[in-house]
Amino acid sequence: MQTGIIIVDHGSRRSESNQMLEEVARCFAERFSALYDIVEPAHMEIAEPLIPTAYAKCAQRGATHIIVTPFFLGPGKHWTGDIPRITAQAAANHPGTTYHVTMPLGIDDLILDLLNKRVQYCANHEYRCDSCKGTLRSGEAGIGADEGSGVRGQGSGNAKTNSPALSPSSLNPEP
Repeated sequence: MQTGIIIVDHGSRRSESNQMLEEVARCFAERFSALYDIVEPAHMEIAEPLIPTAYAKCAQRGATHIIVTPFFLGPGKHWTGDIPRITAQAAANHPGTTYHVTMPLGIDDLILDLLNKRVQYCANHEYRCDSCKGTLRSGEAGIGADEGSGVRGQGSGNAKTNSPALSPSSLNPEP
């Protein structure tokens, strides 16, 4: 039995968010290549690839059992209803395949370690790292909630969204 893995998030209108999931799937595939030959990203809604697209791609690549793992923290309605329903509908189009939806990320020592890593990163950069400095996220004096969405200023990121460029290091800063 060939196993395919689909890592699924909600999906976003922000391309940087969708690109992050693609990077997560790529990094997962690379790190666990000895265990899984087929890893695909998917979004539950809003952006491609959607779950049916990723499911079809897994099947086309030879997967007969497809594990859908939510990139979600808690067991909300998407995990309890939407993702299993969408996956079942996708599986119906691919006879000879089976699927399973894993638990969401949940409470885990690794999640707690990651939370601490994020806090320590901010503390070690005196709460003014490049991703937050000058934004509403930084809590700096003189930057009020009425001054915008908290994205970085002109010239410091993507021209269309004014947000920092997406890179593995910006997603996983070292403390």
